[in-house]
Amino acid sequence: MKIQDVFVLKEAVDDLEEGKAFYNLRESGVGEYFWDCLISDIESMVIYAGIHKKKFGLYQMFSKRFPYSIYYEIIEEIAYVVAVLPMRRDPAWIAKQLKDRR
Repeated sequence: MKIQDVFVLKEAVDDLEEGKAFYNLRESGVGEYFWDCLISDIESMVIYAGIHKKKFGLYQMFSKRFPYSIYYEIIEEIAYVVAVLPMRRDPAWIAKQLKDRR
């Protein structure tokens, strides 16, 4: 599947900022590393979008370095990142987050 562009919805940006803040509280600078890694994962969707399994009705891509999933949908050759959520959360919480965003 050919993807022309990737858009990150505001809620997903909020997710990224929450993750960055969480990791910066753990150790200074780790939040920036988290941000850079997740942005790199998202940028790779230009090549890999559409190859991932669907979960909760959206494609689910695992981050390479952090225990986070990137949830996205594809509409007319554009990948829309709907959420970037920690995989360690309760699956019911994740399902609710995704349902509220659709």
